[in-house]
Amino acid sequence: MKKWLKAVILTYLSLLFFGSFLAVGMLGTGTLEKYFPFISDIKIFLYYFFAGAIGGSLRHLYMFCTHYMEDNLRDYRKWIMYIFYPIFATGTAVVAVTIIHSGIFLVQFTDFQDTPYAPISIAFFVGFGFNRFVNKLNTVSKDIFQTENKKMDITEEASDETEESSGKQIESPNSSTHK
Repeated sequence: MKKWLKAVILTYLSLLFFGSFLAVGMLGTGTLEKYFPFISDIKIFLYYFFAGAIGGSLRHLYMFCTHYMEDNLRDYRKWIMYIFYPIFATGTAVVAVTIIHSGIFLVQFTDFQDTPYAPISIAFFVGFGFNRFVNKLNTVSKDIFQTENKKMDITEEASDETEESSGKQIESPNSSTHK
């Protein structure tokens, strides 16, 4: 990887990391609301957004510096990860907190003196572990959107395979037994 590209990526990740802290500070003090009055309507989501940005940029700064120190920045296709993953992490953090607030995961946040510390912390962790969260989200979505017929078919196929291998007749869970 060329030196100028390394410098651009390092500068970008550093600006994203420190800029997100600055943005959270400006949100907390109300500075942004003076200039943009509509911010108060989306303020809580911006906290999640910037917490995800802090987590995502921290993770990728660490990865970039580690790969730089080990002289492993030779693959030009990987530079795109350092640019886009922290951006993906911001939106994913907002979605993750929204999903948890919806009650789908049976997790609830406890209010602590009108401050959203727990949701902001989750947003940070989602940003930091973006890849892992997306993998878990993929698994959960497969389970949620799997049709009941497919689940029954899999159960029936498993019982059919058991019947064939043992030579016994096993009743299907869908069949009714009338004597």
